[in-house]
Amino acid sequence: MSADADFGQHSPVDGQLDRILIELAQMRSEIETFKYRNPLMDKERDRNALWAGLETIQEAIQNTKSEIAALHSEGGGGEQLFRATDELDAVVAATETATETILSAAEDIEVLAAKLSRSLVGDDLALAEAIQAQTIKVFEACNFQDISGQRIGKVVKLLRFVEERISSMANIWGGAAEVATANSIIPVVREGDAALLNGPSLADDANVVSQDDIDSLFN
Repeated sequence: MSADADFGQHSPVDGQLDRILIELAQMRSEIETFKYRNPLMDKERDRNALWAGLETIQEAIQNTKSEIAALHSEGGGGEQLFRATDELDAVVAATETATETILSAAEDIEVLAAKLSRSLVGDDLALAEAIQAQTIKVFEACNFQDISGQRIGKVVKLLRFVEERISSMANIWGGAAEVATANSIIPVVREGDAALLNGPSLADDANVVSQDDIDSLFN
């Protein structure tokens, strides 16, 4: 290929040189700008940026405090949240008591059916044996209590961990004063059925109407 054919075409080296020259020009421009910067203006600008950052952090902290206090104060003093574990403990205790009653009754039925089967024949004997078979199914079905109790126990453990962390954070971010403020800002309002029903009371609840009190009204 002749030299005339290459005339006017840029080689890769020429392109790299052009880019280097452009970068050098930009660096020169930045150096010139830096030379003529006003130190006082730079300090003021940096100070404003710092204060803006601090205000943003302060606002984030305040929002966090309010959210934690509101969560801790739900239901007044945190009872709504902290009551959840007590409710689950009550569920486990109630199902355990009911299961023991069912198992005891099933054992009695099995014993009675066994006594009957010794004095029965034919269809009556088959019926007594069928009753015994059904009591075995009752025994097997009552295994749910042990499994569900273990599962609920895991949930209770997790909830107690959450309770402790929330209480700890509430104390760090202002404690009782912050919670009281949250109570005044975010009142708990219940409507409809929620305003009428509180569910079964717990053993240590005060000033509640028991089932015995209700039964006495009809006697």
